[in-house]
Amino acid sequence: MRFLAAIGRTVLGMLGAIGRVTLFAGETISHLARPPFYPRELAQALLNIGWLSLPVVGLTAIFTGGALALQIYAGGARFNAEAVVPQIVAIGMVRELGPVLVGLMIAARVTSSIAAEIATMKVTEQIDALVTLSTHPMKYLTVPRVLAATLVVPLLVGVGDIIGIFGGYAVSTGTLGFNAAAYIQNTVDFLELRDITSSLAKGAVFGFLAATMGCYFGMNSGRGAQGVGRATKGSVEAAAVLILAANFVLTGVFFSL
Repeated sequence: MRFLAAIGRTVLGMLGAIGRVTLFAGETISHLARPPFYPRELAQALLNIGWLSLPVVGLTAIFTGGALALQIYAGGARFNAEAVVPQIVAIGMVRELGPVLVGLMIAARVTSSIAAEIATMKVTEQIDALVTLSTHPMKYLTVPRVLAATLVVPLLVGVGDIIGIFGGYAVSTGTLGFNAAAYIQNTVDFLELRDITSSLAKGAVFGFLAATMGCYFGMNSGRGAQGVGRATKGSVEAAAVLILAANFVLTGVFFSL
């Protein structure tokens, strides 16, 4: 019975956490269209999440695209199918690797930063000061960051897709002997509009999840340095798992119709 009770407590705890996160996300969405608005905070969040994330996104994408081209060429050589490298690199980057890798990089870089910042504000009672000044903490801290991530991560995904395809192109034409014009033509001919739209839609969902997890764990962090550390670690773990789970669901929705 103790074993069953432990399982029950774990399940109830998970369900409670899911419910709290869902309510937090719903409250965040409900505040998006209601004043007051803080454009300066939104602009700062757009800069931090979008522009400052470009280097890590670009480096991740270009090395992934190059490695993908090498792997596909090595695997295709076993079946005399080396010519499919441009098509598989394009569809692999746009449908899956581009959105997922960008989402995970955002979770590592942005989610942790948001959680640590807000948790530190809570520990140092800056959030209490906002309430004293009649400023809603969610309107001032959460909404700008979630909105910025939802808007800018699809752009990062698009950039990552392009750079990843370029990485495959550079390796294929420079090392594997592919014709440059034929490689580009095969890439353009093989990609469809729904591949691109699904990639950008995934980026929006992943950005929303990453920023929401950072804000939720920051707002609900414990006191002291340990509380900040736990909030930061928990936010990245939750964001990464939710991004991978959402990717599975969205892939089924977009490509099983």
